[in-house]
Amino acid sequence: MTTPEISITRIDLQRLQILLDSKFAETNGHERAHLKELENRLERATVVDSREMPPDIVTMNSTFKLFDLVHNEADTFTLVYPDEASVAEGKLSVLSPLGAEIFGRRVGESLTLHILKNETRKRIEKMSFQPERSGAFDM
Repeated sequence: MTTPEISITRIDLQRLQILLDSKFAETNGHERAHLKELENRLERATVVDSREMPPDIVTMNSTFKLFDLVHNEADTFTLVYPDEASVAEGKLSVLSPLGAEIFGRRVGESLTLHILKNETRKRIEKMSFQPERSGAFDM
């Protein structure tokens, strides 16, 4: 199963490419499958102007509700860079398996993840904040 093509702003693309090429990514499992898939998705991504980003796409610093289809419960997360990540605050790293899979997805999309031999299914339910939609073009 291939992951769908994504739309991305130029600033998010540049920051993520730098991050994936950094020592941080190298020391934190650069060869892990979800990071390789994120790199592949970035290579295939459509770059759009921040002002033209569709309002239902999860971009960096977006806050969204994620519904767990297995456990029938929802949590709210903000997709962030690794240095800002905090599970207690609901800040999900884009380099985590879940964060990498959610980045660039649309509200209403479902996804299946295989983490540590467990399968989990999630659906992006609602986005309460997207920087581009709010006019914050340099977050």
